[in-house]
Amino acid sequence: MNASNYLIILILILLVANSCDKSNGETAENPNVEQFIELLKSGEYDSPGLPEFSYEDIPALLQYRDDEFILTKFPHNPVSSYFMLECKLGMFVLWTIESIRVVSTDSRNLIMNYPSQNPILALRHSDELQMVMDESSHHIAAEAYFDWWENNKNKDFDSFNTIDPLQDTEYRWK
Repeated sequence: MNASNYLIILILILLVANSCDKSNGETAENPNVEQFIELLKSGEYDSPGLPEFSYEDIPALLQYRDDEFILTKFPHNPVSSYFMLECKLGMFVLWTIESIRVVSTDSRNLIMNYPSQNPILALRHSDELQMVMDESSHHIAAEAYFDWWENNKNKDFDSFNTIDPLQDTEYRWK
């Protein structure tokens, strides 16, 4: 082997070692909540799916439920025919919490841990799909998820993960 081959191998080893860098035990593929939020806000979250959060992450996620920061780069469900150009961070966080809830029930309807096709609310009892993207629906959904968590947080998660936080609202996930 000549010197240039050794140099190429050394560069490859350094690149691989650098890509394995971890901070605080988290990786870009599975960030903690704060890292996830910062990556979303900066447009640097590159994973095609949602992080593998657990019910223990719900309180931290709920802190962002009312955040109206507009995301223009975020994970999309690949089976959806509707492509969203933007989404409020708070709504995306609620959808992420819904993912945690639905994943914990081993639902067969999930694709890449997405709880629905999009982080959009729709009217629950409408014969036709009527998407709802106003401030009022966001506020009602945020309050419903907060109340769902607060009313059950001292219980075993498996005892309330099948309860739809939006069940007493006029909304469902699209």
